[in-house]
Amino acid sequence: MNRLLVALLSAVDAVIAAAVGVAAALAPLTVFWVLGFGGSADWGALWPAAVRVWQLGHFVPLHLVLGDEYLAAAGIPAEASRFVLSLAPLGFAAFTAVFAARSGARAARAGAWIVGVASGTVVAAAVAAGLWATSAGTVALVYGWQSLLLPVLVFALPALGGAVVGAWRHGDDGVVDGLRARVSGSPAWAPVPAAAGRALGVAVAGVVGVGALLVAVALVLRGGEVIALYEAAHVDALGATVVTLGQLAYLPTLVVWGAAFAAGPGFAVGAGTAVSPAGTSLGVVPGIPLLGIIPETVSPWMLLLALAIVAVGFLAGWAGRARLVRDGSVRRSAPRLVVLAAVAVLGGAGAALLAVCASGAIGPERLAAVGPAAGPVAFAVGLELAVGAAIALFSPARARRDAEDEPAPVAEPAAPGSAALAPAAPPDDAETRPFPPTGPRFPHDEP
Repeated sequence: MNRLLVALLSAVDAVIAAAVGVAAALAPLTVFWVLGFGGSADWGALWPAAVRVWQLGHFVPLHLVLGDEYLAAAGIPAEASRFVLSLAPLGFAAFTAVFAARSGARAARAGAWIVGVASGTVVAAAVAAGLWATSAGTVALVYGWQSLLLPVLVFALPALGGAVVGAWRHGDDGVVDGLRARVSGSPAWAPVPAAAGRALGVAVAGVVGVGALLVAVALVLRGGEVIALYEAAHVDALGATVVTLGQLAYLPTLVVWGAAFAAGPGFAVGAGTAVSPAGTSLGVVPGIPLLGIIPETVSPWMLLLALAIVAVGFLAGWAGRARLVRDGSVRRSAPRLVVLAAVAVLGGAGAALLAVCASGAIGPERLAAVGPAAGPVAFAVGLELAVGAAIALFSPARARRDAEDEPAPVAEPAAPGSAALAPAAPPDDAETRPFPPTGPRFPHDEP
């Protein structure tokens, strides 16, 4: 594909990713503006609010400054009038990351992944700069460098990752092919990158899946508490709809919290609090309905949830081993050790990155520390994945003869004067026995 066309398509991808994210924040605000204010309020004030939501979803901290009138009406003390809101609704960042990864992979298939990633990154930076320049406000303030750098990283890093993976699979006639040629020079190590990548993908997807399953079960078991918090908020149907949409954007954040809970370290909902299978210590929790799924007490049996992460590690190790078996490298210990290290180290690093993305501040004072701690989550997830992957990678294989791994025995040449072939086996009596008469049998015939 023409490089110019690849650059244009990548630029369009960056624009679409940002436009969809801003529209997802602006549409509910517009509906609320129409139904709540009847169109009498200034619609232009919604644009800065939508951009701030989009920026928060891309890890840009918002510095909130509440006015005196609002403080008096809400009964909030003056010392709490300024605080930072940095807990990101990961729904926005997840959409941008997936869209960017697909864009990078498509550029790699076209044979111009460097041009595609560079074009998308430049346009993403231009879009972020334009949104920052047109969203000046007095309530939610942001630093300019954060509003430019962080959204660009959310797009550029997944695009680069998708492009490198696509170039490794389809070739790029450049750096990636040169690296792959070096690795493929040794038949024993050639399948290791693919096996490690597959195992790591299964590990990360499995950890996220465990967190999603845990959140789903909590929603079913503690649905009554969630409904009670909705009723305590005293909002109408329109307000409940807006609150629900906002919570949906935070649903991926709660999925990461669920994965941290299953791994063991858990998470915090404020300074000095802890929610983990070992015990729960909660103070005053904000009256957000979705936080009703947080258990007030836990059972010691919940410590067995760590076995789910071990099972994910086993599946990851099994996926990596299957690839090594297919390419005949499973008999060596070194390739399996590399796959195990990739699952444990990179899986733990991925869990730490998710924990950082799912933590932040939601208010002043004690609410400035919310979410899982990256270090304990990385250690627990890496250790549990390593246990499961080691069982799958180093367990003894079934004793069987593999025609691909073991050569067929070669017959020795016959000695002079001996028969070249063994004597044939005597024919079976059933094959040489004459056929019975076809005519009718009578009583005086012999049986």
